[in-house]
Amino acid sequence: MKAVVYPNFGSPDVLECRDIEKPTPGDDEVLIKVRAASINPLDWKLMKGGPFIMRLLLGLGKPKLKRPGVDVAGEVEAVGKNVTQFKPGDPVFGTCYGAFAEYATSKSVTGMKSALVAKPDNVTFEQAASAPVAALTALQGLRDKARIETGQKVLVNGAAGGVGTFAVQIGKSFGANVTGVCSTRNVDLVRSIGADQVIDYTQQDCTKSSQRYEVVLDCVGNHSFSEWRRVLNPKGIFVGVGAPPDVPLSRLLAGLIGALVQSVFVSQKLAVFMARVNEQDLTTLGELMATGKVTPVIDRRYRLSEARDAFLYMEAGHARGKVVITPED
Repeated sequence: MKAVVYPNFGSPDVLECRDIEKPTPGDDEVLIKVRAASINPLDWKLMKGGPFIMRLLLGLGKPKLKRPGVDVAGEVEAVGKNVTQFKPGDPVFGTCYGAFAEYATSKSVTGMKSALVAKPDNVTFEQAASAPVAALTALQGLRDKARIETGQKVLVNGAAGGVGTFAVQIGKSFGANVTGVCSTRNVDLVRSIGADQVIDYTQQDCTKSSQRYEVVLDCVGNHSFSEWRRVLNPKGIFVGVGAPPDVPLSRLLAGLIGALVQSVFVSQKLAVFMARVNEQDLTTLGELMATGKVTPVIDRRYRLSEARDAFLYMEAGHARGKVVITPED
């Protein structure tokens, strides 16, 4: 079968589309015939090897895990002997190992649990593959960390990105008044997915606005907690889910520690987290998509043989919504 692999850590130039052996599912695993997969920042960060401390998990010299991709949608090809909830032919979506391939297994790797659920009939494979990590981050950030309520004012920084486009729509589904922050070229897009107000960051610094918000969901990481406090209500909460791609880990950790210390002495709350993959929340996302409350924004589509170009585009940081990769056929 065809699969994207990276034999060495590095830039997207290390990616290769090769013929490899078709995987066999373990006793508790599902073999998926991949119909679509999508790229997350996690994918290219793992490809580069991440911070040096991560090499203890990823491999000191060469990568232990050589197949990228976790977001997947497709059809069940085969199941292990202990799997009872799926059968061959079932359409599914969720997370797996090695999604950029013709076939992939629902194997958990690198601390990320694998989970699959049934794909709604009226949701395309590309839409379903766009959702797992990005939409889970938006859902859990707003619902679980911010405890979003009807009528609250919510600001989404980076509203045109993968997480941001889901956050705008999920915020609206909870009855919030949502303001999206994006660049000039994305203003119409963010407005079209339901944002009540849109701030063009090239024209206005959103942290100096006179408006106040109960919730700020930051998908970018380009402002400090002190700056965000200026637009938070006294009892508001800042939820950080993103960071600039070119900032060293040491500086990010220093900034996070400083913000955590500061949050102890002020009334506003601070939360930073990574999404947890679970079947219940994936099912919730499926329902939101099936009812039309959430429609994934897909920027570009690539074939497996074009994975290098897809990663380069994603790495440039200008993707609107999600970037999807599909098998050659």
